Amino acid sequence: MSNTRRTAKLAAMIGIFTLMSKFLGFLREVFIASKYGSGYETDTYFVAMTATTIIMTTIGASLNTTLIPIFTEIEEKWGRRGKLRYLNNILNIITFITIILALLAFLLSPVIIRILAKGFEGEQFELAVKLNRIGLPIIIFLGFTYVFSGYLHSSEIFGPHAIMGLPYNFVFLFYLIFLADGSNIEGLMLTSVVAASTQFLIQVPAIRHQGYRYRLDINLKDPYLKKALILVIPVMLGTAVQQVNTIIDRTLASSLVEGSISALTYASRLKDLIISVFVTAITTVVFPMLAKSFSQQDGRQVKRILEQGINLILLITVPATVGIIILAEPIVRVFFQRGAFDSTATAMTSQAFIFYSLGLVGASLRLMLNRVFYAFQDTKTPMLNGVLAVGLNVVLNLILIRFMAHSGLALATSISATFTTLLLFLSLRKKIGPIGLRGYLKSFLKTLISSLVMGLVVYFLYFGLTAKFIDSRIGELMVLLLSVILGALVYFILCAILRVKEIKILVKGLIKK
Repeated sequence: MSNTRRTAKLAAMIGIFTLMSKFLGFLREVFIASKYGSGYETDTYFVAMTATTIIMTTIGASLNTTLIPIFTEIEEKWGRRGKLRYLNNILNIITFITIILALLAFLLSPVIIRILAKGFEGEQFELAVKLNRIGLPIIIFLGFTYVFSGYLHSSEIFGPHAIMGLPYNFVFLFYLIFLADGSNIEGLMLTSVVAASTQFLIQVPAIRHQGYRYRLDINLKDPYLKKALILVIPVMLGTAVQQVNTIIDRTLASSLVEGSISALTYASRLKDLIISVFVTAITTVVFPMLAKSFSQQDGRQVKRILEQGINLILLITVPATVGIIILAEPIVRVFFQRGAFDSTATAMTSQAFIFYSLGLVGASLRLMLNRVFYAFQDTKTPMLNGVLAVGLNVVLNLILIRFMAHSGLALATSISATFTTLLLFLSLRKKIGPIGLRGYLKSFLKTLISSLVMGLVVYFLYFGLTAKFIDSRIGELMVLLLSVILGALVYFILCAILRVKEIKILVKGLIKK
């Protein structure tokens, strides 16, 4: 089986499971919006969750990214037994670190909340501190999750990571449907803790099947531990500066009208749905392949895998951007507008959604390119690029917020992501030589033409039908789904006519799967 076809099949498998998880996640967000609305309590909860997870998301994502090439290298030299020894060692060290971090975060919670939400005062500030402290066990659970995921991905085992969103969301839905009353936001944070524990527990059977048995043993002299530390610090700093974008957006939004933080959060999660279901599925499969090719010093194979990954990402994100611009408001209205989530919240969220979507291609390609540098064990270039992205984002935030309020914050994020992605392409070309930029541009233009035609079909179909036949929410949902399905069909046909080779591979992979 060719690498392209294998990548497409594995990405399709991950995408299907992730789509199921994200569908449940959509239901979770719908019920949160319905129970708690888009205002005081949800603003506080989202800030507290950011404060709870931002540290470990930064460290954990960096750790996961760094561990994959290291695990691959260890297996090449020392086999599975050496790999399992390193897993046990790193797991014990991360457990110790996360417990210390949780204790420090408990003590510094008021300071963290003050930094993240300068506009919170009085009872809202106290509530945010309380929610943040309730959620701190999540830090420890995330540590386990990222270590296990790194090991399994290095072994090209993707199933447990793909399905871990299912029990996570089931816990939320059970609480929201049967226990939540809309007035106890503390219960929602406790539910978040329980849900987070399921993410590492679902991976335990696969880890044990690999032959792992836990031992209380720490080897600080392990040479690969030092190597991980050297590699993880730049990755961590690079990931941290990405989190700074979130902090800056939330901090500035806290001084705007009530509901601005929630609007940005819901819009960002809608955008992340596309990245999580499709783009992350592709990069998850491609990254271990790149790391293996690099360890074998196969430069030609590296470029081939890179081309496959980038073209698959363009194939998905370009039409998604066009579709969001056209259908942002009906998407938000259908999925969220009910209960305490009113038409004002729909308008604010859909505006942010549109401006976030303008950076979807850039953000997705940037995720892919960062993984390429990490596979080369070059962690400094993405870090410096991330610092530049934050600087540009801050400048644009301060300018655009004056004219566009919370939508300006979303647009600033998109511009920053797109510009810095272009710089990453140039850096990669300097590092490994010609990478086929003309081919990428050709693929982009083909998908753009197909997407624009698709957009016209979707626009006239959706707004033509809704103007004549729709008088209920169910009817609007059916027309929305019909427009998306027919639009996707038109897009795939046009891509086939324009001979976008990845479309055939992707369709064959989906049919076989």
